[in-house]
Amino acid sequence: MTARVKEILSWYGSDNPGTLTNLARLLNHGKLAGTGKLVILPVDQGFEHGPARSFAANPAAYHPHYHFELAIAAGCNAYAAPLGFLEAGARNFAGQIPLILKVNDHDVLVDEPDPFQALTGSVQDALRLGCVGIGFTIYPGSTHRLEMYGQIRAYAEEAKRHGLAVIIWSYPRGSSLSKAGETAIDVTAYAAHIAAQLGAHIIKVKLPSEQIEQDAARKVYEQQQVPIHTLAERVRHVVQCTFGGNRMVIFSGGATETDEKLLEQIQAIADGGGFGSIIGRNSFQRSQPDALKLLDTIMGIYGNA
Repeated sequence: MTARVKEILSWYGSDNPGTLTNLARLLNHGKLAGTGKLVILPVDQGFEHGPARSFAANPAAYHPHYHFELAIAAGCNAYAAPLGFLEAGARNFAGQIPLILKVNDHDVLVDEPDPFQALTGSVQDALRLGCVGIGFTIYPGSTHRLEMYGQIRAYAEEAKRHGLAVIIWSYPRGSSLSKAGETAIDVTAYAAHIAAQLGAHIIKVKLPSEQIEQDAARKVYEQQQVPIHTLAERVRHVVQCTFGGNRMVIFSGGATETDEKLLEQIQAIADGGGFGSIIGRNSFQRSQPDALKLLDTIMGIYGNA
């Protein structure tokens, strides 16, 4: 157990030994073991965006085992997916990679200005499959946000009682926000803080832009001269907003980018004190050799941070 991992675990003083053990399993697995950094492979995009949009670029990725194999070969800290994908491979790959069950999901068959998520998995499913934790999406900004906050409070209580970690995907979205406002720095930082207040051990957000969405927030950012000009500064601010950096914040890889652009973003996350990345489409939509090369480069940046 490295000093850095011990330090991170010390931030979660109310948690039982089971939860701390599962957090340690995440932090001590793969190529980044012991560094306090995380690279997680998430594959909920088939449910969230549709199978062809997600997997047609690399047809091998239609098969659930492909993603287990990719996460293991790449040395990821964990693999996160909805119930069906995990059930399809949990026995075959038992003990080879920490698993995170995504317990709520959303489809895009209906255009919804205020999205919601269906409850598609349970804490008992996560325990049965040997997962280290559960993943849960909230949409700050949606008219359904308060119900989602109540749902994750109940899920988190049960998960922690059984020794599981809680990872919250906090994605601002809804009719009260402009499209650009979904990744505005004030909104992203607020969303990360909400997830921390809801009891998340690990918080996933999108990379923030320099835009400020809320007029009331703009006054404070300008008066206090909060540094947000560079991406690294914005990452540092988002991390700061999760209890002064005492919660692990990881950042979404987003839609497919050029390698150069993606690696610039990874370097900014590392420079800004972010805890890592959750890289889905930018990895599994490539052939496995290309994906392994990219993920190894990403882990090298975090490992040298």
